[in-house]
Amino acid sequence: MVLFSGTKSYFYSSPIVCKSTASNSNHSHAAHSLDSAYIKRAAQIADNSAGFTSPHPNFGCVIATPSGVVAGEGYLYAQGTKAAEVLAVEAAGSFSKGSTAYLNMEPGDCHGDQSAVSALVQAGITRVVVGIRHPLQHLHGNAIRSLRGQGLQVDVVGEDLKSKIMEEARKSCLLVNAPLIHRATSRVPFSVLKYAMTLDGKIATTSGHAAWISSKKSRNRVFELRGRSDAIIVGGNTVRKDNPRLTARHGGGHTPIRIVMTQTFNLPEEANLWDISDVSTIVVTQRGARRSFQKLLASKGVEVVEFDILNPREVMEYFHDRGYLSILWECGGTLAASAISSGVIHKVFAFVAPKIIGGKNAPSPVGELGMVEMSQALDLIDVCFEQVGPDMLISGFLQPVPDLVPVIPSEDETFAIDPSITPYESRIIFFYKTWDPYGAFSNFSPHPIQMPDGSGAYATWSSVEHYYQALNISASICFLFAHKFMGVDEPMAKDCVEKIKSAKSPEEAARMGRSMQKQRPDLVRSDWEGLKIDVMYRALKCKFSIYPHLQSMLLSTAGSVLVEASPHDLFWGGGREGEGLNYLGRLLMLIRSEFLGECSSPSEITCEAL
Repeated sequence: MVLFSGTKSYFYSSPIVCKSTASNSNHSHAAHSLDSAYIKRAAQIADNSAGFTSPHPNFGCVIATPSGVVAGEGYLYAQGTKAAEVLAVEAAGSFSKGSTAYLNMEPGDCHGDQSAVSALVQAGITRVVVGIRHPLQHLHGNAIRSLRGQGLQVDVVGEDLKSKIMEEARKSCLLVNAPLIHRATSRVPFSVLKYAMTLDGKIATTSGHAAWISSKKSRNRVFELRGRSDAIIVGGNTVRKDNPRLTARHGGGHTPIRIVMTQTFNLPEEANLWDISDVSTIVVTQRGARRSFQKLLASKGVEVVEFDILNPREVMEYFHDRGYLSILWECGGTLAASAISSGVIHKVFAFVAPKIIGGKNAPSPVGELGMVEMSQALDLIDVCFEQVGPDMLISGFLQPVPDLVPVIPSEDETFAIDPSITPYESRIIFFYKTWDPYGAFSNFSPHPIQMPDGSGAYATWSSVEHYYQALNISASICFLFAHKFMGVDEPMAKDCVEKIKSAKSPEEAARMGRSMQKQRPDLVRSDWEGLKIDVMYRALKCKFSIYPHLQSMLLSTAGSVLVEASPHDLFWGGGREGEGLNYLGRLLMLIRSEFLGECSSPSEITCEAL
């Protein structure tokens, strides 16, 4: 049975009324039917931004009046954008008062402002139904306690609401956030293995030819799967034989990173994946492999990451630390078997084409797993069957969605187990994604800032990242600042600035800015490298000056070292092994010192000063 289709849904143009099929004599069952329908709807719309933005925690909110009419809906579009609850309340308007809010997942207010909770309380919502508690430990239960503390009735599915239909609704909430739950409990990204095979189990002919096994409709579904992923991973053999591009090919929106995993680094000098004009490529390999070829790829802009021990689990743990939620494996049978054996594959999508090609040595989708009896076979869970054109898509989980609350020892418990770890040592606070405990420190956090535009007025920017990306374009400096004009009065540059300013999310603003830098490097200020620290400093100083709760959060870290934990940004971040310059963390510590009065006046923000 299909428990959650994942099919995209859009807002309805007219009010929705969910009618229970239960008899009037069973009021409890009827109420559960209504609650179940709305929770499933919240889970359904939570998935609406898939493919348009990089994977993030999926939040959906449905506000229903006492008469059963949907007054408003909302979903989180991307990290750094308005909360689902805020959007739903705005859509519902005055109909929010006395209504019930249905949330597929407990709000993740990690910015200190509790925007989701505040929106529901101030709108007059009287009851909140929550599908699942937030799986991240620093957010688990916080919003529920806040809502109950404000006098709202909060019912959690599976705790306060228990029945078969409510369990089905809860399952839809688990599935729509399976990547986040797996990340929280297993510390590896949610990994999906995708392959297309013939009816006799072959992924290519004996000669290696594989274009195309599946139909065009199936391949379009693969593009959708790619759009839902942070990254696509293939092995070196796939690069050598197929020379893939691994693009999402949807004409816009999120494009996943390409990852090549190779032990020997035996890769061609020319390949489609080495073209990084539209999307980046990362090659992960054994430390010391083909140093000269590594330099060649680096000259093309391809990132190379070395591992002492190259295996799927080590690689996935690295990309977990890099902030990835979901990874799509499109590799051959040897790497697929290694990934399955390492326990990092969570779900399988198998496209089976009604074709037979035979061949004793024709490759199969999964290599040797060491199984000698059928009793050792791996059974899929929650299997779904779907016809896609002439093909059959079979999908299911290799591992069940884990328990939501991992047991993580407290500092005192950790000290009791290992006395060498003391809670009294000077702390290092890491931040990266906006849903991290200190996610408000990110330049992607959803806090608009107002900055001077050069005419004596102030312009509002949706986030620090919006402002930063716009100001690296030379024409925008004259347009926004009273600085000396450094380039030509280029209409394209001004148009790009306006597009960045109106971008729906910080992620999109960053994508636009980086794309412009690659396509038109002549529009980038020649002195940008020396200017960008000052631009970021002013934007951050504004953000922490106009939001008191953010300033309080920053001051609460006094005595701690702040590190932006990006493992790949070696300028703003700390790097994978502390090799990064961590200028974002340094700027925040400088601003913290200024607020504490430890600096009599703002320092000149230069590389030397930091």
